[in-house]
Amino acid sequence: MTGPVSEARRREVVAALRRGTVPQAGLDLFAVGLDRFVTAMDEDLATASKGGAAFHAVRGEYGSGKTFFARWLAERAKRSGHATAEVQISETETPLHRLETVYRRLTERLTTATHRPSALGPVVDSWFYTLEEEVLDAGEVAEDDRDALSEAVDALLEQRLAEVARTTPAFAAALRGYRRARVEGDAATAEALIAWLGGQKSVATSARRAAGVRGDLDHFAALGFLQGLLTVLRDCGHPGLLLVLDEIETLQRVRTDVREKGLNALRQLLDEIDAGRFPGLFLVITGTPAFFDGQQGVQRLAPLAQRLATDFTTDARFDSPRAVQLRLPGFDLDRLTELGSAVRDLYAGVARHPDRIGSIVDDAYVAKLAAAVTGGLGGRVGVAPRIFLRKLVADVLDRVDEYPEFDPRVHYALTMTSAELTEVERNAAAGADDIELDMP
Repeated sequence: MTGPVSEARRREVVAALRRGTVPQAGLDLFAVGLDRFVTAMDEDLATASKGGAAFHAVRGEYGSGKTFFARWLAERAKRSGHATAEVQISETETPLHRLETVYRRLTERLTTATHRPSALGPVVDSWFYTLEEEVLDAGEVAEDDRDALSEAVDALLEQRLAEVARTTPAFAAALRGYRRARVEGDAATAEALIAWLGGQKSVATSARRAAGVRGDLDHFAALGFLQGLLTVLRDCGHPGLLLVLDEIETLQRVRTDVREKGLNALRQLLDEIDAGRFPGLFLVITGTPAFFDGQQGVQRLAPLAQRLATDFTTDARFDSPRAVQLRLPGFDLDRLTELGSAVRDLYAGVARHPDRIGSIVDDAYVAKLAAAVTGGLGGRVGVAPRIFLRKLVADVLDRVDEYPEFDPRVHYALTMTSAELTEVERNAAAGADDIELDMP
């Protein structure tokens, strides 16, 4: 960790780990093993900031830290001004072949350094404010001449969205309608049109009629709306968008025809990025090696396999962080212990009795707990981080901080019940319903 860390950030991280989830922020405070990616990722963010685009496929088995990596990268993106969105791909909620659904989830999860999801409304308001300021700075329209100002802003809007309007005129029309509704004080119509711009269904007909748009967003218009969103973001001070499509390996479990449509949608998206259609977009997908290498995944569509091909035959130490596919190294016991020690130090910053935290839960005990959790999961270190950190925080650190007489070496025996494990963790634990592990 470098620089002062606020108590609020520490508490947010600790609370998430106590629940057994990946924190939404603060991952840089205990990131382990990601230093090798810093320079290359920052270069990609800089490329997006300058109007280029970037793409990476992050591969790793369960527990290797794909979601952690994505959220760590999102924090770096927000610090450089980018907007971010993390979308979980799923067969029922967000099928990849339905790009309109992916876009809708994107806008629902859109966030910036100053706005939590959904940041779409504040971003659009900021954009119109920026356009007004540009018009007024030109000195050709008086601030109190609202009609002239509105006309000038509309003209500037058309200019900025000219390329988008050629293929997706409805996006610009909805923005005009939204602004008109705001000026007229029609909050209901304005809110409905923001929802429509975000790809939401069942928007009131009256609102759509007021903006001159019809129907709902479809698969073919979704990419045009993404293009429009990138333009709006760039003009209001966000130079790009980091979009993470997480758990893309779910494509392997769907019907053959749906899988092929999803793979083709991904190929189409990559082709559009290469063609320069999405300036400012940094796309990251995450998946398991089986998805990238197996016949039920990427290899099923030859053009996509060619685009993602990366040589992993050499020693992982020499993987290039600039490659299309990034292989996460996963955890060994030493790295798991290092992670636990980092979390312990983070916890000490919000503890009531930090001196006890450091002295009782020392590195040797953290290593012993890491080994015990891993042993209870069949020795699969890669599966262990989530439950290990949860046990460390909720079962050990909290008790050490609350009870002066509590010594985990004496009073705590690690127990992992089936109910608190994920399916993958249960499988690693060989299906045991109750696992008691002695830690002498």
